[in-house]
Amino acid sequence: MSEEKFLKIGILKNGTIGSSLLLAFLMDERAEATRIKVREVTSGAKMNPPEECIETMQKLLEFEPELILMSSPNAALKGPKAARELAGNIPTIVISDAPAKKAIEEFKEKNMGYIIVGCDSMIGARRPFLDPIEMSYFNSDLLKVLSITGAFNIITNELNKVIMDMLEGKVPTLPQIEINATNATNAANFSNPYAQAKAIAAFELAASVSKITGRACFVLKDRVDYMPLLAASHEMMKTAAELCIQAREIEKSNDTVLRRPHNTKQYLLTKRKLHEKEE
Repeated sequence: MSEEKFLKIGILKNGTIGSSLLLAFLMDERAEATRIKVREVTSGAKMNPPEECIETMQKLLEFEPELILMSSPNAALKGPKAARELAGNIPTIVISDAPAKKAIEEFKEKNMGYIIVGCDSMIGARRPFLDPIEMSYFNSDLLKVLSITGAFNIITNELNKVIMDMLEGKVPTLPQIEINATNATNAANFSNPYAQAKAIAAFELAASVSKITGRACFVLKDRVDYMPLLAASHEMMKTAAELCIQAREIEKSNDTVLRRPHNTKQYLLTKRKLHEKEE
């Protein structure tokens, strides 16, 4: 009896966005998957100089991945672009935030997939404001937004389609998607329209955070000007997270929370009611 095929997936993380924090676990949430083998290589918070990204990609290629997921803020920057040059013919999916839209034509020319997450906004990264606790707090709120609005649903679904195609010996169709409030909340498949409305509001509010943090981090020079905006941007993300909690509670109160666990063979199952069996 022949051995069952498994897929080697390499994850490259240069810098950090919310979508990258749990990327490996969106494919294997209970550490039970038997058909994928995952390795992560990261440069931590740094993306500059570009050599940081090149060195991490070289290290990842030692794993001989069959599928590469590349995650970074602003994938149009020199470092992530230099790392992409090393991917060769390995199927590659770029996962990034809104500024990566500038690189979409390059992704298409290289036949790479991409998932651009519109609500994955930049943190308020200035020293007088951002310490390790504020950083953690912001990301905990952002993870709620990504989880409940449906952004993670899209990433999970699209990655699993590619994985299943490759496991079945097919040439995968790599995703080329910009995640917005509409397709995210549709993917979340809310049963209650008020829950979906709250999720749409949360997504749009979270997406607008980058307009505030971008100005506060890169335009304003005086502390008295940028500090209130940094604080305001984090309050916006906190409010977005609270809206997501409210949307989830509506679904829970109706016993209609959508759950799509992986089985051990990597297929996604579906259930709604708490006590029903997933199928």
